[in-house]
Amino acid sequence: MEYPNNRAEAKRIGATHYFTGVSCIRGHIALRKTKGSCVECMKEDWVIDNDKRKEKPKSEAAKEAGRRYYERNKETVKARSSARPKEEVNQYKKKYKEENPELYKALTSVRRRRHRNATPKWITAEQKLAMRTLYLKAQELTKIAGERYVVDHIIPIISEAVCGLHVPWNLRVITQEENLKKSNKVVDVV
Repeated sequence: MEYPNNRAEAKRIGATHYFTGVSCIRGHIALRKTKGSCVECMKEDWVIDNDKRKEKPKSEAAKEAGRRYYERNKETVKARSSARPKEEVNQYKKKYKEENPELYKALTSVRRRRHRNATPKWITAEQKLAMRTLYLKAQELTKIAGERYVVDHIIPIISEAVCGLHVPWNLRVITQEENLKKSNKVVDVV
């Protein structure tokens, strides 16, 4: 595409950009907006501004704006998310976990405490062994199938409607995807 070679000509014909071939104040030989800004300078400024914004905590207004955006564009957001390569997602998760070890220690501690509090005192050693066997089965299925399997509480330990116990007859092995879809809802088991 041919660009006008000066700002006056760009304004006259209604173009949004022009190209002079002369370097800007920062030394870029690049397109300029008709308003006078070098496109490369603008890109550098955006990066700096975004880095500054990342350092600041999100305000409630910004969080609410994000929620509204998601509600309006739910299908687009989901499509963009599912289009990301699995390897890229896994690398991101791994990096996040490495950068936040204290968070993961706390989450593990909370999960273990919930299981401990939901396990009745009267449970027998055989029943504890049966539960341990389910967790080992989930690990084995994950290795064999290449898909992550987890132990699910049929009646969730934490729920608004009812809270279940951490006992063998309330546990089952399912895929992680199924478990995430189920969340903390009570579902019929076939």
